[in-house]
Amino acid sequence: MAKDRSKKPSSIWETLRTIIYALLIAGVVRTFAFQPFNIPSGSMIPTLLIGDYLFVSKFSYGYSRYSIPFGLGFFSGRIFGSAPERGDVAVFRHPPTNRDDFIKRIVGMPGDRVQMINGQLHLNGQAVPRQRIEDHVSRDFRGNVRRVPQFIETLPNGRSYTVRESLGDRGPADNTREFVVPPGNYFAIGDNRDDSNDSRSWGFVPDQNLIGRAEIIFFSTDGTAGWLEPWKWIQATRFDRILDSIE
Repeated sequence: MAKDRSKKPSSIWETLRTIIYALLIAGVVRTFAFQPFNIPSGSMIPTLLIGDYLFVSKFSYGYSRYSIPFGLGFFSGRIFGSAPERGDVAVFRHPPTNRDDFIKRIVGMPGDRVQMINGQLHLNGQAVPRQRIEDHVSRDFRGNVRRVPQFIETLPNGRSYTVRESLGDRGPADNTREFVVPPGNYFAIGDNRDDSNDSRSWGFVPDQNLIGRAEIIFFSTDGTAGWLEPWKWIQATRFDRILDSIE
């Protein structure tokens, strides 16, 4: 009896078509809705830790050329633009090179006067209230106890979050000149104040550089397990951070 081979090509094509559809849907979601990011540095500790994986909403601020994967948008400005709120944790293309994606907290809006004085954030001539809370306690590689001062900082719109001052109020960026935020720009700063490369050193974030607002942590690992060490994955996963919203 002859075998019916007509179904094999059809089956292969159906599988390929399913894969293509899935990739197209994923591309649309990534471009216009949510994009995953991972945290490679400690500039936003304790809000975000190295090894956090999070979703960023692309639609929160509208779309610019940097919202498109690989920066392939052939237009300037923003489409369906919406301004970030003070205190948002935002992902943006780092000026002036516009090559790397940074994540910081937006504290200065257009027209604001921003300054750090003895480690305390000042907006428009007024000190932003901060409340001392318990130190973060850890041990270094020699086993020595290290205590890092922490504060709850509350912006004028009521947004509160924790900041760390690993060098106390004597860090290299704890006293700055007064910055006046130009129209169409924002002032961004890390929550880990003495270990953050931010607007205090390189200036303002143009509106068109905004990519999206950090929304939720969907996975977190402490980095002790590699991809080829599946027996360590469970131990390395920070289950208590999964599905945490980002404030």
